[in-house]
Amino acid sequence: MNERSLRVLEFYKIKEKIKKYARTNAGKARIDALEPYNNLYEINNKLEETNEALEILITKGNPPLEGLFDIHEGIERAKKGGTLTPEQLLKVGGMLRASRNMKEFFQREEVEKAYERLEDLAYILVPVKSLENEIERSIVSEEEISDKASQTLYNIRRSLKEKNSSVREKISSIVKSNSKYLQDDLYTMRGDRYVLPVKSEYKSAVPGLVHDQSSTGATFFIEPMSLVNLNNEIRELVLKEKAEIDRILTALSLKVKDSGEQCLSNLKILIEFDFIFAKARYASKLNAVKPIVREDGIFNILSGRHPLIENDKVVPSDVYLGEDFDTLMITGPNTGGKTVTIKTVGLLHIMGLSGLLIPARDNSSIAFFNEVFAEIGDEQSIEQSLSTFSSHMTNIVEIMKHVDDKSLVLFDEIGSGTDPAEGAALAVSILETLRSRGAKLIATTHYSELKAYALKTDGVENASVEFDIETLRPTYRLLIGVPGKSNAFEISKRLGLVEGVIKRAKSYMSEENLQFENLIRDLQEKSIIAKRDAREAKILKEEAEQLKKRFEDKLERLEITRDKAYMDARREAKEIIANAKDEADEILKAMRDLEKMGISGGGRQRLEEERKKLKESLENKEKGLHKMKENEGEVITNIILGMEAFLPSLNQKVIVISMPDSRGEVQVEAGIMKINVKAKDLRKTVQTKAEKVRKKREVKLNLSNVESRVDLRGLDAEEACYKADKYLDDAYMANLGEVTIVHGKGTGILRKAINDMLKRHPHVKSYRLGVYGEGGDGVTMVELKA
Repeated sequence: MNERSLRVLEFYKIKEKIKKYARTNAGKARIDALEPYNNLYEINNKLEETNEALEILITKGNPPLEGLFDIHEGIERAKKGGTLTPEQLLKVGGMLRASRNMKEFFQREEVEKAYERLEDLAYILVPVKSLENEIERSIVSEEEISDKASQTLYNIRRSLKEKNSSVREKISSIVKSNSKYLQDDLYTMRGDRYVLPVKSEYKSAVPGLVHDQSSTGATFFIEPMSLVNLNNEIRELVLKEKAEIDRILTALSLKVKDSGEQCLSNLKILIEFDFIFAKARYASKLNAVKPIVREDGIFNILSGRHPLIENDKVVPSDVYLGEDFDTLMITGPNTGGKTVTIKTVGLLHIMGLSGLLIPARDNSSIAFFNEVFAEIGDEQSIEQSLSTFSSHMTNIVEIMKHVDDKSLVLFDEIGSGTDPAEGAALAVSILETLRSRGAKLIATTHYSELKAYALKTDGVENASVEFDIETLRPTYRLLIGVPGKSNAFEISKRLGLVEGVIKRAKSYMSEENLQFENLIRDLQEKSIIAKRDAREAKILKEEAEQLKKRFEDKLERLEITRDKAYMDARREAKEIIANAKDEADEILKAMRDLEKMGISGGGRQRLEEERKKLKESLENKEKGLHKMKENEGEVITNIILGMEAFLPSLNQKVIVISMPDSRGEVQVEAGIMKINVKAKDLRKTVQTKAEKVRKKREVKLNLSNVESRVDLRGLDAEEACYKADKYLDDAYMANLGEVTIVHGKGTGILRKAINDMLKRHPHVKSYRLGVYGEGGDGVTMVELKA
């Protein structure tokens, strides 16, 4: 597609709007590179992908792409044997978590609707759960490693806490005993060693090592000799901690290297999902639909709206071309909407051919064009000494070099900027030349000669933008089949020009022009109504056929589901009877054994008779599995909408969704099926004690599965607060005393939003930032009310 048309039709503005919905920089880069595809298969595939994503947004909500970052740099570093930073490892972990969540997101039940293209994409994702878990367990924040990363690190940090506690106790006692020599009754740190601020005149009174002095020289910072060994031990532990952290990061980096190809493959797929769902979110905002893409050069845009005009201001237009005519000549007043109309046609084609849904009505179609050429606006250049007409013609000459039968050409005010007679003649010649090459053309004009050309030429049709004489304003509606008539006399009369002046003006016009205006008036009243009715009837017929096909498919799926439910019920019943037979045989065998041990022969005969009766009973039940058990349970006498009932024919519980009709039938919902049954066939349901206990147990089990921490990294403030609020509710119901909210350090915006939410949360008793070993400023510890 030529760059000039993409710029003139402002496709780059569409891409800027879509980029706002992408989560990753790589996804935004994919949008930046977006342009029309050059083959029909790829166009239809991309349109279907975007449409599937839109349906998923409507039915299932946003996909779980939280925590997704571009990890190319980290993976490349790991592949070269480098050690990743905690921040890079966190991003790898976030990407792996997003991969696993996306794969689970696209798993579905057999009866759910399939989204083939996106499910195929999700199938390629390969979760690396072991690496994901290890990163989550080991890395607390961008700067801190968890105590749980290794037992060695845990032991070192525990020893470090004990040593620091001992040093603090000892130095506190030293401060008390030497307070008269100190500048302040406190201790401080220089480097990583505990020191005392000693007045310069008492420097010799406090034996120890001098580490620093104040800028004025009045204070020396001395490490008491009794603390040197303890400080040395602390220093050794700090070095051991650093070495262990380096070892942990190196080990994790090696595992990232081993899974590098899988990680890069997953990242590529997730970026593609980010790209597709960004397009879908934009389509949702526009209320856009998937167009039909035709290869025969015919298009029919129904209620098309320009996507860059606000919804409350844009006026939808129907534009069609290619079936009865290949050239459309649009006339009308200035600021009436002519330019917007041709820009809308061009931009919607570029969007559709780029795999974007278009703001129009269902069943709209666009044509597969290799090129869309647009000569719109005055681009004269002072530097190049080009007039309006020269600039206009320069662009047309360039366009004519490349036009073929797979081109859509849009001209705004063709032939303008020069003598009207010459300009009109030149415009007709240009249009005829391009028509002979098979191109589809839409042009706007003010020339009456071009209106007459459209009226008398086969394959060329007039159109106009409507003008309201009463309000003296354009309505912006496009009327195809009707040339724009001159409204100068009517407008002048409405504005108060005297009748005599208007009559004199009419006398200066030729009789031919007056007749032409009358012809336009007649056409406007008759032709447009007939064509509109015919097109609407055709559209309604197509919609009815589509609805019929959709409901036939739905009925077929329901029948398959019903048959499966019958088969499952029969198989289950057969298993029950088989088990009962086996159990009965076991009992009888045990009785025979007892008989051998001393029971009389008469007992054996009675046992055989009972066995025979039991066998006959079980066989009769097995034969009757396929029959309805109409007499089971108590018959329902009072039908209530929404009530639960038991349907013996399906051997399952159903919900009543309609009252009995004249034939005594009600509609019930059984799983995903809605069927009509006789009201007399329904039976009352009785919830057994075992079911009640099981439901209580399920609730209890669900609550017991609530974890003691929630990770909000990668979410924006609004999403994070929503997720944290829901988590606190679950944690409170599960009687958790203290929980951890992981928000990371970052810029602090997410931490502030979470803390603001915690201040007014009804379940929160108190909260604080984490201390060293818990996650520091990257986590908030929350104590819940009892």
